[in-house]
Amino acid sequence: MSAAFPTVALIGKYKSPEIAEPVLKLARFLEGRGVKVLIDRLTAAHIDNCPYAVRVLEELGREADLAIVLGGDGTMLNIARTFAPYDVALVGVNQGRLGFLTDISVDTIFESITAILDGKFVAEERMLLESEVWSGGNGDQERVFEVLAFNDVVVSKGFKGGLVEIEVRIDGDFIYNQRSDGLIVATPTGSTAYALSSGGPIVHPALSVMSLVPVSPHTLSNRPIVIGGDSTVEIIVRSADDPRVHCDSHSHFDLREGDRIVVRRSAHTIKLLHPVGHSYYAMLREKLHWNRD
Repeated sequence: MSAAFPTVALIGKYKSPEIAEPVLKLARFLEGRGVKVLIDRLTAAHIDNCPYAVRVLEELGREADLAIVLGGDGTMLNIARTFAPYDVALVGVNQGRLGFLTDISVDTIFESITAILDGKFVAEERMLLESEVWSGGNGDQERVFEVLAFNDVVVSKGFKGGLVEIEVRIDGDFIYNQRSDGLIVATPTGSTAYALSSGGPIVHPALSVMSLVPVSPHTLSNRPIVIGGDSTVEIIVRSADDPRVHCDSHSHFDLREGDRIVVRRSAHTIKLLHPVGHSYYAMLREKLHWNRD
């Protein structure tokens, strides 16, 4: 039995029946190590007569010491947000495309998991954002939406086109009014996602910062800025036809003129475990195809 992780949860890529075989192989391997195995309910739906205990995500968060996610970055983002209140360590096995968060390859899965169960790993804590939407006029606003984000919080123009006009404040200080397709507030983890494709900087995940990245700003002097991780960002919708806010390209909420979006660091963090020898810079070099002729 693994003294550090006596109970391990397995979560597979959603809507992917082919995930059943690798999940079962890993479950049998863990069982052979004396580990109690729990399977996510949606993952178990792809396994005929699943022989392992099946739980919904919240139950896995309460019961598991370690969660192994077999999927892509999208799956890992969803699991990280759900497990954040439970302080469960996460390991990612890449079954997707890029795999910035799922850094164990299928070819080395048993070797890597063995080392982690034996206590040989690199632990990393990453920040989360919490986002709130406050709505209502005459100074009497109420909170109408609240969500966690691992990558980013994005205020965008929505589906109708045109520009969204917003006012941005940091810790109460007025920064600027901006007309653009949107504004991204990204964590260091999210700096290699939507923010990167919009011209934002790559930020090392050990840093406690947020990046504010405009999306196609009408004024070209509106450039990305990096602010302290303990800052509070306020985004006020001044004019737009169909504005909305979305978090990690997952949770979204339709906005109205005058709505105020508040973004700050969450009290929760995400604990990722990597194989010994993991290098953030080597990962960037591989995923972004640096130094290739």
